[in-house]
Amino acid sequence: MADHPEAAQSKAAVFLRRLGSASLLYGVLLVGLFVQDANISRAAFGGVITLLGVLGLIEYFDMAIKAGLSTRPQKFNGVLLGAIFIMAVFWALAIRESVEVAQHIQMLGVLVIVPLIGFRQVFAPDGASKITGMAVATFGVVYVALLLNLLQFIRYHGDTGHWWLLYFIVVTKMSDTGAYCVGSLIGKTKMIPKVSPGKTWEGFAGGIVFSVLASLGFLHFASKHFDGLQLSHAIVLAVILGVSSVVGDLVESLMKREADVKDSGKFLPGVGGALDLLDSLLFNAPIMYLYLRFVLQ
Repeated sequence: MADHPEAAQSKAAVFLRRLGSASLLYGVLLVGLFVQDANISRAAFGGVITLLGVLGLIEYFDMAIKAGLSTRPQKFNGVLLGAIFIMAVFWALAIRESVEVAQHIQMLGVLVIVPLIGFRQVFAPDGASKITGMAVATFGVVYVALLLNLLQFIRYHGDTGHWWLLYFIVVTKMSDTGAYCVGSLIGKTKMIPKVSPGKTWEGFAGGIVFSVLASLGFLHFASKHFDGLQLSHAIVLAVILGVSSVVGDLVESLMKREADVKDSGKFLPGVGGALDLLDSLLFNAPIMYLYLRFVLQ
């Protein structure tokens, strides 16, 4: 059955609000990527990354608290710890200009998160399960802060890192856009309705097609900025990113369902919170980083 005119208009309005809000944020990010002044570039990029990271951490722990899985002291500790790692990696990459130091900081984060959170739980008041609290807090810092840091590693990957980050964001978000548009127009077969009732297999296929088209567009129109990106790489990488985008979106949908909320927050009108904007990027970041680090030679 076709959508009523009111429903179609509502979907169009939601899409336009999403596009407008996301464009504003990405516009600031583009300044951080391509402006010639190094100080302005660092300030814009670092500001956006830190803002998204802190908001994402706050939203994550707020959802965990609503689901009865965390507490406000755990939220404070998790947000503080995650913010420290985000800013430390930014300092190493943008100010110190040392990828090696940034990698050490990232590894340090992996090594000390569990002991620090575990130590804090020893002195936490009785209430919710301490094991659950440790697991939720550890996952939150890794999920938001350490995965978001991989976007910084992509940005500062050699002389063309800003182009690779643009490629990564566009290909990933074109998957989201394609899934939304195709799913809204012809989506009928539900993927996992218990987790995300709006996701359809038709939208899933549309998202992958959009990702591949975006990747091929970069290869065709801006190939000089992507040394080593072959046609086969452009297609396979786009497919993998497209599939992983859906997984990232489903994981965040699962968290929102547990917390009984529609959006992770209210940071961006029409989009929701920072995690609603970052979900697919966070899950795709390791794939893009590993490709640049070990495949692209």
